[in-house]
Amino acid sequence: MASETPLSDMRFLTVAEVATIMRVSKMTVYRLVHSGELEAIRVGRSFRVPEHAVNQYLRAAFVGTG
Repeated sequence: MASETPLSDMRFLTVAEVATIMRVSKMTVYRLVHSGELEAIRVGRSFRVPEHAVNQYLRAAFVGTG
């Protein structure tokens, strides 16, 4: 796992930022986090989602039309 990005270089997004990027509600993001479909860490009473996790989720969910 030496190729992983150091935590100091990772960008973390709030649930509201993820919801804006994905154009869904904050509740949808919370459901994804609680179900384990979207990686997140807990900071106090809130969650932070690594930017790479959002990108991975969106790539995996992409559906081609042709």
